[in-house]
Amino acid sequence: MSNTTSISNFVLAGFSGNQEAQILHSIVFLITYLFVLVGNLLIIFLILFNRYLRTPMYFFLINLAIGDLGVTSAIIPKSIVNTFMNSKLILYFECMTQLFFYVSFLSSNLFFLTIMAYDRYIAICHPLHFASIMKWSTCFQMAGGAWVLGFLHSALHTWNIFSMLFCSNIINQFFCEVPQLIKLFCSDSYLRETWVLVFSSCLGVGCLSFIILSYVQIFSTVLRMPSVEKKEKAFSTCIPHLIVVSLFIGSSLLAHLILPAKSPSRLDQVFTTLYTMVPSLMNPIIYSMRNKDVKAAFLKLLGWRLFSKQC
Repeated sequence: MSNTTSISNFVLAGFSGNQEAQILHSIVFLITYLFVLVGNLLIIFLILFNRYLRTPMYFFLINLAIGDLGVTSAIIPKSIVNTFMNSKLILYFECMTQLFFYVSFLSSNLFFLTIMAYDRYIAICHPLHFASIMKWSTCFQMAGGAWVLGFLHSALHTWNIFSMLFCSNIINQFFCEVPQLIKLFCSDSYLRETWVLVFSSCLGVGCLSFIILSYVQIFSTVLRMPSVEKKEKAFSTCIPHLIVVSLFIGSSLLAHLILPAKSPSRLDQVFTTLYTMVPSLMNPIIYSMRNKDVKAAFLKLLGWRLFSKQC
């Protein structure tokens, strides 16, 4: 295929093997997706209907949960449907749409994790100014900015990639992933996308650097606190976020920078599956198990349900 006009669909090679093995993969995907839906919707429900959780930190957590739902919903349902329909095709427009929403939600999640680090920094290092800095109007502006930047960043990637010349339509992945699409470019198309990738890398490094600097200040402040109770409270709100950031950044780096050059394609597919699904699956669990406020709200909900049944 010499150019994009001759491509009407792509082939998602995905996980090779017989039909039974592919169905097994899809069943695992379906179960994981259901857990992602239940876990993140539960987090959203607990925060919305518990007045003690109506704070900036949990407001941003709602947005992170929405982003997790968006990331998985953009790629998993199509893979499951294709398997049960015994098909590997995805239309050109579907691939473009899938990439746009996937990158949008993924980018927005990175911005929300950065904002949540800033929120914790203000709450712990400048508690007297927290109410004046983290006003609800400011929180809505930052959340709106994160979503807009995520969609703009994705639009840049999507437009740039799908205006390129494709010399093949076989994607060695179960969804339309940026690195795999880049491999389909004709030789004269690499330089243009390289600048977009450099911009994205700088954006990611900038967010990560901000998070690291915020936590350096947070931990130095916490260690100087005289009260053990205050230290425990500070750590209880920071540790879940730090674990989520480590999981998000670590899995992405592992899948995109470390493994592809040194591993076979099958292992690359496995780790791509991990970084696309595991953070969205684990985030509700981490915040439920490691955060006392969320855990208390969940136990209160369970207690109310049990009491209602007994009555």
